[in-house]
Amino acid sequence: MSNEIKLKNIFIETLGVEEEKITDNLTYNSIAEWDSVAHMALVAEIDDNFDIMMDTDDVIDLSSFKKAKEILTKYGIEF
Repeated sequence: MSNEIKLKNIFIETLGVEEEKITDNLTYNSIAEWDSVAHMALVAEIDDNFDIMMDTDDVIDLSSFKKAKEILTKYGIEF
């Protein structure tokens, strides 16, 4: 499974949305499901599934699906 599919599945399961909604254009609060509580759950799932620990700046900066991929790249995850 590619890292992009893995990340997409994390978004789908954590936010409880359909796959079609998970695109690079998906941003924080652009859908009702991605609120502050879901954001923290998303961060936890990303950390667990990619075996990383995002720093506070990255948690705050995680504002879109596209940005999630950029942040993970900093931790050596390739897309």
